[in-house]
Amino acid sequence: MLFLKDLTIKKIQEGLKNKEFTAFALTKEFFDYIETRDAEVQAYLSLDKDGALAAATAVDVAIAKGEDIGPLAGVPMAIKDNLLVKGLPATAASKMLEKYTAAYDATVIKKLKEAGAIFLGKTNMDEFAMGSSTENSAFKVTKNPHDLERVPGGSSGGSAAAVAAHMAVAALGTDTGGSIRQPASLCGVVGLKPTYGAVSRSGAIAMASSLDQIGPLTKTVEDAAILFNAIKGKDPLDATSVDAEYSDELLHPRLENIKKLRVGLPKEYFIEGIDERTKQEIGAAIEKIKSLGIEVKEISLPNTKHALSCYYIIMPAEVSSNVARFDGIRYGRLDELQEHEPKNLLGIYHAQRGKGFGREVRRRVMLGTYVLSSGYYDAYYAKAQKVRKLIKEDFDNAFKEVDVILTPVAPTTAFKIGEKTSDPLQMYLSDIFTIPLNLAGLPGISIPVRAYEGGELPVGFQLIGKPFREADILGIGQMYERLRNSEPVEL
Repeated sequence: MLFLKDLTIKKIQEGLKNKEFTAFALTKEFFDYIETRDAEVQAYLSLDKDGALAAATAVDVAIAKGEDIGPLAGVPMAIKDNLLVKGLPATAASKMLEKYTAAYDATVIKKLKEAGAIFLGKTNMDEFAMGSSTENSAFKVTKNPHDLERVPGGSSGGSAAAVAAHMAVAALGTDTGGSIRQPASLCGVVGLKPTYGAVSRSGAIAMASSLDQIGPLTKTVEDAAILFNAIKGKDPLDATSVDAEYSDELLHPRLENIKKLRVGLPKEYFIEGIDERTKQEIGAAIEKIKSLGIEVKEISLPNTKHALSCYYIIMPAEVSSNVARFDGIRYGRLDELQEHEPKNLLGIYHAQRGKGFGREVRRRVMLGTYVLSSGYYDAYYAKAQKVRKLIKEDFDNAFKEVDVILTPVAPTTAFKIGEKTSDPLQMYLSDIFTIPLNLAGLPGISIPVRAYEGGELPVGFQLIGKPFREADILGIGQMYERLRNSEPVEL
């Protein structure tokens, strides 16, 4: 257990190259531990032991031949179950896709396979990524490893919990309104949402196409940088992806350059409703940032108050369009129709979609269809798009004064399972500090304020960067992490 707890991507590479262990032995140890620990946490929906051990053997063979291996070779990872891995289930935690097996690899999966990463299995999530607690899964409720009575956050709760519980060294998640950063904060791990377009979305089961982004969940900021570097880049299969240029500071930040960055604290994010402990922890993080010699100043993002309302018009509208393809015919539920159920096409749609989709998915589809309908499009959807532009302009103006923005990730620590399921609005408010980034397409990272042990509930702070300036937030994050761990700050 201690061995797995101490592992990072970097340490695995050192261990493999120094012949301290083999990729096969390491992968087997992870499966042995998952068998015990996941009975409590419930992070995984499916495991791929045979495939993972075969991939690990290939890495060991390459090392034995003296071949150079990349920084992700032999690294055991967990994959959110809305990302396609050829030959493995891809349920998106929905009954609608319960029997679906992926026919091809997502682009990020292709890149990780080429890098030699090991896929342990697919992780639990809110159904079709719609939720903030992983309680909306059609199959199970994932628990927070720090307190099994509390949620891990969502929708990438399974991925965050797997890393936090040491059942994977790293994981992939998706972030539409905070679905990587919020569970990272609640579980005490690092979660990076890249700039919109920095990572291909090809092979991700879409929720809201103008908001979705794939990103890493890891134990350290350094690991997040390594994993992001492996999956970023232009992809001909995703027209929204961008071939952005990144300097070597993405992986090798320099203290003298980090000290030149100015950090803004938006007054609209430090408001009533944040619990006292979260305030104290975020305050401690700000003081550590200042101690690095970085200038910190107050800024304003005045349209932040409209972000939640704007998001819950645009996102359901895109949801209603994206899930229309799941009719129960093309994805394997047709054989579940009972004899007494209608056999005409409309009757099949009613029966299949009614039983295949959970309550939250149905709620968002109805909301989205309503705001796009004749007579309401201009009043809701068109107006929300105008507000979205104002929110982006707020960030553009703020970035004329500062280089990075620091905020809380979530207003509270992990809440109890069942605490907010009867009140969707309270659940939606869990993402109030993360949603604006997705509307503006900006990169953001959640970093644990400190190491949390002995049942303490973690708190993360969020760093927001300029478009395609992941190097800035990852650089500050790495310096912060080293200072927090009493390590030399200069890398």
